[in-house]
Formats: sequence, structure tokens, C-alpha cells
Amino acid sequence: MSDTITAPTESRARTQHKRRYLMCRPEHFTVSYSINPWMEPTRPTDTARAVQQWQTLYDTYRELGHEVELIDALPGYPDMVYTANGGFVIDGVAYAPSFRFVERQGEAPAFIDWFRANGYETVVPEEVNEGEGDFLLAGDVILAGTGFRSTGDSHAEVGRVFGREVVSLNLVDPRFYHLDTALSVLDPVQDETTGPANIAYLPGAFDDRSRAILEERFPDAILVSDEDGAVFGLNSASDGYNVFISPRAKGFEAQLRERGYNPVLIDLSELLLGGGGIKCCTLELRGAK
Repeated sequence: MSDTITAPTESRARTQHKRRYLMCRPEHFTVSYSINPWMEPTRPTDTARAVQQWQTLYDTYRELGHEVELIDALPGYPDMVYTANGGFVIDGVAYAPSFRFVERQGEAPAFIDWFRANGYETVVPEEVNEGEGDFLLAGDVILAGTGFRSTGDSHAEVGRVFGREVVSLNLVDPRFYHLDTALSVLDPVQDETTGPANIAYLPGAFDDRSRAILEERFPDAILVSDEDGAVFGLNSASDGYNVFISPRAKGFEAQLRERGYNPVLIDLSELLLGGGGIKCCTLELRGAK
């Protein structure tokens, strides 16, 4: 497969860009505590089914030409499968996580060790942040979420680390506790082919100020319904052409097709019991190696 694949559409040609991801097999997945509205410890979970669904996502990435690295799952940390929360990586620099809840804090050293062992310049944070769960790169700008997990002070810190503009967005609906549950960057590479970075988002997940910012900066954004947001339709990954989404997000699927993207439907319903989806399981590794 070549580095880029162009798909002509009636609306606009989209271009696939090969990505490199970090994932973690959910071999210890269960819901034994509650740190978000999706988690109900009394509800049974099926670890084998979670692994099977995760494997489909992993295999699909590989089949479409993307590289996937793995971090070992640690016993006692069932949420480690949600690797997007384990850091934020640009140009070979890894800004490590500092988790809000004690149940996940033991994951941070494992991610720090992995980044260092794999040649990333690793920055250990002073501020509470949950990595790419709350930091999304849109062109040259870092979109940064706060309200439930990452603190506002981490927005200033991540700006200093990467020397980029940071746009703070305030989340107000506890169902969408991380930015990547309410907003998806559809064009991860900004160039003359793809044009400016574009996004999809759920308006109701943000306060009025944040919605105004998004409307001004991304006038062509796809506005997703609450119905599709509620099945984690926006917790998606995109390579610029293929957009990996929940099969239950039917309206979002149609919107993507209308814009010339290719929705790739991946069912991670078992992992949604822990409050995570496709993007939660996918940390993008930009630069290095």
C-alpha cells in the first residue's frame, strides 16, 4: 500500500495518511469501580469479548496500512486499554499523563517507561492531564478539553511543551468527560490536498463560549446529534479518508459519507461499558522511530 490513498467522491477527494498508533490489549478488562457515568460495577463484563472486539480494531488498522505498537497490559489496571489517555505525542516528544483518579494513577509510570524505551523525549507533567483524551491536534493547533479530567493549568503546560497555540474548550456534560468523546479531528494532516483541518463535534457537550469558538474556527465542521454522541460515535479515529466509528452512529456515518470520508464500522460495545471507544483505545504516535 502506498503512503497515501486518494479516494474520489462526489463532494471532495479525501486522502489517507498512514498513522502510527499505540494500543494495549484489554486482557485485564473489567469494570470494578466507577469513575465516569458509563461505568457500572454491578453490570457483568466479558473480557474475552472485549479482547475480540479490540482485536478487530487492531487488525483493521494493520490491514489499512497503519503501524501499531503495543504496551503491555498491567494486572489491576483494567482501563489501561484506553491508551489515548496515556500521553500526547508530537514530533517525537511525549507529554506524559497525570491521571485525576487514583484508580488509574499507576498506569502513568508504565507509559513513561514505554515512551523512554522507544526513543521519545518524555516530559513528566506537573499538572493533571489525561493525554490525548483531552488534547487533540487539529492542524497546528492543540484543542484542549477541561471540565472533568484534565485541568486548565495543563493547557498552559502543554502549550509550553510543544510551542503551539492551545484552544481551551470547556466540557459540561458528564457523559462526555474527555474531549475525544465529544469531538473528532477528521483531517489529521493539514496540507494542500486535504485543506484546513476539519472536525466533527457534539454542540451540547460544550459551554456557550466553547461552542462559539468552534463555530468561528471550524465553520465547516460536522455537527453530530446527541443520539450519535451517546453511542460514542465521536470517539473515533481518522486517517484523513477512513474514519473508524461505532456502527451504531448511523447519522454520523451518513454525514461522513456525504463529506467524502469512508466510515469504517468497528463495534467496541463491550469496552463502552468502561466509558471508552475507538479513539480511547488509540494513541497517535507522531514522530520518532
